[in-house]
Amino acid sequence: METFLTIILVLTSSLMILLVLLHKGRGGGLSDMFGGGVSSSLGGSSIAERNLDRLTVGIGVIWFATVISMGLLLAY
Repeated sequence: METFLTIILVLTSSLMILLVLLHKGRGGGLSDMFGGGVSSSLGGSSIAERNLDRLTVGIGVIWFATVISMGLLLAY
């Protein structure tokens, strides 16, 4: 179980780094390289940006649950 949680933690950590770098910051970001910078100013954020936000939050929840599970597993 510990090995499984370690693998999940490494994968989700890597994905979190990638997803955070893809977000558009104040001066743009890596998302501009993949076409994420093209959005209409009338509708707020684009659909791609909202989906990226949802994916980042989902991976963050999985990462957090894995960290808590690892802590509980290693405490006993």
